[in-house]
Amino acid sequence: MLLRGKVAIVTGSSRGIGKAMALGLAGAGAAVVVAARSESEGALAPGTIYATAAEIEALGGQALPVRCNVREEDSIYAMVQQTLNAFGRIDVLVNNAGIGTYRPFLESSVREWDLVLNINLRATFIGCRAVAPAMVEQGGGSIINISSHAATNIFSSTLGADPAEGIALMGQAYGVAKAAVERLTWGLSAELGQHNIAVNALKPLRPVLTEGFQAQRPDADFSTWATPEAMVKAATFLAGQDAQGLSGAIVTAEELVRRLGL
Repeated sequence: MLLRGKVAIVTGSSRGIGKAMALGLAGAGAAVVVAARSESEGALAPGTIYATAAEIEALGGQALPVRCNVREEDSIYAMVQQTLNAFGRIDVLVNNAGIGTYRPFLESSVREWDLVLNINLRATFIGCRAVAPAMVEQGGGSIINISSHAATNIFSSTLGADPAEGIALMGQAYGVAKAAVERLTWGLSAELGQHNIAVNALKPLRPVLTEGFQAQRPDADFSTWATPEAMVKAATFLAGQDAQGLSGAIVTAEELVRRLGL
């Protein structure tokens, strides 16, 4: 129970990696705020904040489902205030909510660029800004920003079911956003370290099999994709850090799990 007595927020936790990490943090003893837009089931992307919270509670954990649209600054701040009203503190923030695209550059629009940058980068900045005062006041905390191999790779690691199709180019907006998230992580670790707040970036080495990613790449060969297991173990470890431990790191989940024997 590494995180007993701590309070964690996980954005985008109605499904996919976010849901898996929320369950993992709850299993480690944290009270988890399940923050996402989904209050009802979607046709292509099943899962809701209430379903995730119910699963946590069924396993003996504590969860608070909060609707949060990370595109809206007011929605993020309202979610943080609801957390403070319910629990009185925030120990962990996992900035997981994200969106990507594989659309070629010449077919991309400014609207699409803004959407991807807003959800992946702007929302991460606002989330950090919203929780930082509470963490400063209580004397520490841990922020985990979810990145992607797209930050340092031009080509996607997802292969089509047809081998002749080759490897697709990563969407430019997504790659740029995740590269910026890693730079933001590095900078915040230096600024917030004096307040005992750890800031780290975590990403999977391989594509992770989730409902959202499958819907995005229905033509992919899923046989090489990973489960969220390594991300859950790595996120749980990072959630227990402060500035005296690991901070300012940009790590792949698989490497962290292997090196620490998690």
